[in-house]
Amino acid sequence: MKKGEVYEGEVSYVNFPNKAIIEHEDGRVTVKNALPRQKVAYRVTKKKSGRAEGNVIRVLEMSPDEIEPACPHFGECGGCTYQNLPYEKQLELKSGQVKKLLDEVYIKYNQGPSYVFEGIKGSPKQFAYRNKMEFSFGDAYKDGPLSLGMHKRGSFYDIVTVDGCQIVDEDFRLILQTALDYFKEKNVPFYHRMRGEGYLRHLLVRKAAKTGEIMVALITTSQAESIGRQNCEDVLAGFASELCKLENTLSGTLVGILHTQNDSVADVVKNDGTQVLYGQDYFYEELLGLKFKITEFSFFQTNSLGAEVLYDTARSYIGDLTGGGEPDKVVFDLYSGTGTIAQLMAPIAKKIIGVEIVEEAVEAAKKNAGLNGLHNCEFIAGDVLKVLDDIEEKPDFIILDPPRDGIHPKALKKIIDYGVDRLVYISCKPTSLARDLEVLEACGYHMEKACCVDMFPGTVHVETVALLSRVK
Repeated sequence: MKKGEVYEGEVSYVNFPNKAIIEHEDGRVTVKNALPRQKVAYRVTKKKSGRAEGNVIRVLEMSPDEIEPACPHFGECGGCTYQNLPYEKQLELKSGQVKKLLDEVYIKYNQGPSYVFEGIKGSPKQFAYRNKMEFSFGDAYKDGPLSLGMHKRGSFYDIVTVDGCQIVDEDFRLILQTALDYFKEKNVPFYHRMRGEGYLRHLLVRKAAKTGEIMVALITTSQAESIGRQNCEDVLAGFASELCKLENTLSGTLVGILHTQNDSVADVVKNDGTQVLYGQDYFYEELLGLKFKITEFSFFQTNSLGAEVLYDTARSYIGDLTGGGEPDKVVFDLYSGTGTIAQLMAPIAKKIIGVEIVEEAVEAAKKNAGLNGLHNCEFIAGDVLKVLDDIEEKPDFIILDPPRDGIHPKALKKIIDYGVDRLVYISCKPTSLARDLEVLEACGYHMEKACCVDMFPGTVHVETVALLSRVK
């Protein structure tokens, strides 16, 4: 193989998250955005020690399992990867990827996998499952007309207007199209990151699956002069008015429209000041019998119905901590977010202590616990690595739900040093779980069982729940 040359080959298998493997006589090639048993033409971009990476140029022969994707933007938009596979095949692929990663932990120690792998649980909805979308303003090509949607696959700048996106419901698509038409008509410029100029950045839409309440936030820079300061106020008021006209068309209920300023260089939704253009700055969602107040920047699982499956699975892994008596156990919920799992465990624990680094999430957790009448929950804002040193109580049980990169090695050591008999690890990135599992196994913990939950149909992502016990 030579760098820059084009070759043909069939995909043997796909590793997590999206690493398709092609066996070549000169070594193994990894490409992205390909399916098992597809035959593709690819160009080699990197080559080292019998391994190479490449980019798929075109598909020569479809996979026997391949189907027509439901979304008209599939392949152009970078949001989804597996919509051209039947859902049962998506689940089979993700389940196999996770099991392979977990098995490799034991193979490394020359042991056979001695845990129970319980397969994968699908999302209750394959389409229209997302309760939150961050759409970006931009153009589909350099100096093209205004677009609003998702980044084009493989592009840092180009934006695809996803007015036919299938992982959200019709309300999202209607709000997106209304916003795009309005700002096109008003000739409002989007923010050019290269030049650092412009106004429109993102459109955030959140909709509760259970209550149907909708909140919309327009994120812009503070560069009001780009459209005239007085004109800016009129444009914002007009935007809110246009959305309010959708009242009888939306299936949900529009409860709040916000304007948030963000002058960060990074392409993220960040708050440099928010004003309410209409209604309120929060909405309510329900999950497994609990009520949650959600604000613009509150962390909340983006698939509400899938989250019920995930948390119900975690709750079943935790089991009954009371032993049939009065609750007497102290539970640590580390990386607790808005405290969803902590509140689910509150009825069977003496005390729940949640630790989360995002202060707004902690404040939301406190309010939600009060909203649900749960008074044995304490939520602390701070880094788990540092906060654990200041907590006087010792846990009887630990729940871990870390961010994608997993647990900081020093924090993991402190967690292990508590010596609890059992802990549950909820992971949104199985490679991070596998890495942390090696440390836990080396320090006396063994994984009893694990299960996957598909929270993101059509994409490469998957959640994993693992129960670990201390070996005595």
